[in-house]
Amino acid sequence: MLKLHFAPNSRAGRIVWLLEELNIPYNLNKMEFDPKVLKSDEHRQRHPLGRIPVLEDGDVTIYESGAIVDYILERHKNGGLKPKVDSREYPYYLQWFHYTEGMVMPPMNTIVVHTIILPSDRRDPTVLGQAQRLLSKSLIPIDDNLKDKEFLIGDFSGADIMLGHACFMADKLGCVSDSMLNLREYIERISSRDALKKAIDMQ
Repeated sequence: MLKLHFAPNSRAGRIVWLLEELNIPYNLNKMEFDPKVLKSDEHRQRHPLGRIPVLEDGDVTIYESGAIVDYILERHKNGGLKPKVDSREYPYYLQWFHYTEGMVMPPMNTIVVHTIILPSDRRDPTVLGQAQRLLSKSLIPIDDNLKDKEFLIGDFSGADIMLGHACFMADKLGCVSDSMLNLREYIERISSRDALKKAIDMQ
């Protein structure tokens, strides 16, 4: 059985969401989002930098949330939630899947650091403002893409697990403008899915 090493309010939520969507049995090692826990010798044996998520599958131990999503879809669902390589949707699936970590998560990480992680005397309002503006800009193409679409490439896919989770978290940080009507409706749609609700309940 798969084993997921998880901490609340992190990218590991994507993996819980995916496993619940696919109804794949798994064991969960729920860890505190605390350096003392994540940087422990025990966890560094799983991830050399002491990060999460980490997935164990028999003799395979793999980290990086995008790699884990792809691994699960290929090894355990024969490409389920993923369009065929020769389909019209496949290039856009790849685009939005990787847009997550390329464009959305870097400014979001900075926002979290300067609003939650750092003590107040070390937070930089200039850096924070720059990150908030960059995140807002990175969300505009997503909002535009979702016009007349229920999900990112039409049907629900692994791209929604990746980027949808990032958009959900961006909204929690108050970074999704009310003017982004398509994106707001999209976040409401994915938030109503039972599998994501279960992942949220674990936060």
